[in-house]
Amino acid sequence: MAELRHLGSTQQALLRHMLQQPEGIGVEALCERLRISHNAVRQHLTALTAKGWVERIAPRQTGGRPEARFRLTAEAHQLFPRNYAQIAGALMEGVIARLGDDGAREMLVDLGRSLGSAEPTPDPQLPREDVATALAQRLDQLGYEAVATQRGGEAQVEAYNCVFHALAREHPDVCRFDIAFMEAASGHRIHHVECMIRGGHVCRFRIGEHKPPSSGPAGSEDG
Repeated sequence: MAELRHLGSTQQALLRHMLQQPEGIGVEALCERLRISHNAVRQHLTALTAKGWVERIAPRQTGGRPEARFRLTAEAHQLFPRNYAQIAGALMEGVIARLGDDGAREMLVDLGRSLGSAEPTPDPQLPREDVATALAQRLDQLGYEAVATQRGGEAQVEAYNCVFHALAREHPDVCRFDIAFMEAASGHRIHHVECMIRGGHVCRFRIGEHKPPSSGPAGSEDG
C-alpha cells in the first residue's frame, strides 16, 4: 500500500483537504484552498481517481447550478499514517496487567484461532505445498508479504513483513497469535523455524502434519 509521503506535495495537500470534507468537496473550493487552477485540480483528481483514492459523488442540491463533488474512498484513508504500534503496545500492557502473562498468552491464541477460522480450512488431503500457497495468500491479505516456498523438501511459508514487529520486540508472546492463526487457517501444525525478532532474515514457518480443530496448544518454535 502506498503512503501519503510518497505523493507530490500538491496531491498530499489535496488529499488532506478532502479528508476534512467527508461529505465531499467541489473543484472550486479545492482551487481556493490549494491556490492552483481549475485545470490543475481536475488533472490531480483524474489521476487520484484512476488510483482508486478519489470518487465522484452526487452534487449537493443548492438551487443553483449543480457542481460535481469528490470525496476520498475507503482505500484512500489507509494512505494516512496511523501509530498502530504505540496503541497496540499500550493495549498489550493493559491486557498483561489485567490477565497476567498466562492469561495474555491464552487470549492471543484464542484470537488467532478465531480469526484463522473465519474461512473454511483447506482440504486435509491437499499436498502441503498447496496448503503453504493458500496460507501465504491468507497472510498476504493481512499485510505479511508472505510467499510459499520449499526448503529441504519441506513446504514452508516466508513472511517478510511482520505486522507486529515493534510489539513483538517487547512482547515475544505475540508470535503465538501468528501461529494460532496459521494453524486454524491451514488445518496443519505450524513450526516457527526462523523469526526476525530473534535475528532471522524473515519469519519462516514450516507446514507440519494435519491438525484436527482444537487439538492442543498452538504451534512450536524450532529455533
